[in-house]
Amino acid sequence: MTENGFMDLEENKRPAAFLDRDGVLIQDLGYVYRTDDLHILPGVVEGLRFLHDKGYLLIVISNQSGVARGLFTSEDVDLFHRELQHQILASLGFGLDGIYYCPHHPEGRVPHLAIECNCRKPGLGLLEDAGRDFSIDWSRSFLVGDKDSDVTCAHKASLIGIQVTSGQYEAHCSPDFEISSLADLQNIWSEIERKMIAFGAEPLTSSDVP
Repeated sequence: MTENGFMDLEENKRPAAFLDRDGVLIQDLGYVYRTDDLHILPGVVEGLRFLHDKGYLLIVISNQSGVARGLFTSEDVDLFHRELQHQILASLGFGLDGIYYCPHHPEGRVPHLAIECNCRKPGLGLLEDAGRDFSIDWSRSFLVGDKDSDVTCAHKASLIGIQVTSGQYEAHCSPDFEISSLADLQNIWSEIERKMIAFGAEPLTSSDVP
């Protein structure tokens, strides 16, 4: 087990970039679920290509309380995510490695989803789900989000928390880094790596990239 409590399997470990969906990958219009409202943000294609070339798993973790609120269904979310994957694959030739979302909210209108849960960020349930599905190098992984709860989730998991500062949501009081788009990761990568190494990660070599 690692310090954050996640299983750290030795064989074929890869670091993961955990990415919030709305406000990081796509425009946040509020409870987005129609594919016509899917607009990939500037810098996302460049940022995903950079992370892919670095050998990172690309894993989306997203709160989708609109399901619990009765605004749309899980089937709507799945359809939306298929379209997101299709557009990313068409642009880059590869897709996201995983998409995990929480459909719950304690004030929801759908009774079986109106619960307190561990998967709604800043809870760690979505990270735990990803950890069961992938062999993740947690020491080199990080989380990118645009909300306070995203950075709090990262810190609870002992991960670097990076906030996209669009001005749409209140900034976290102490994100590890701030960026305006996913493409900005390239500009601060050396700083991110130094912080990872300070946290105990081994320096990355070319042989570590699949």
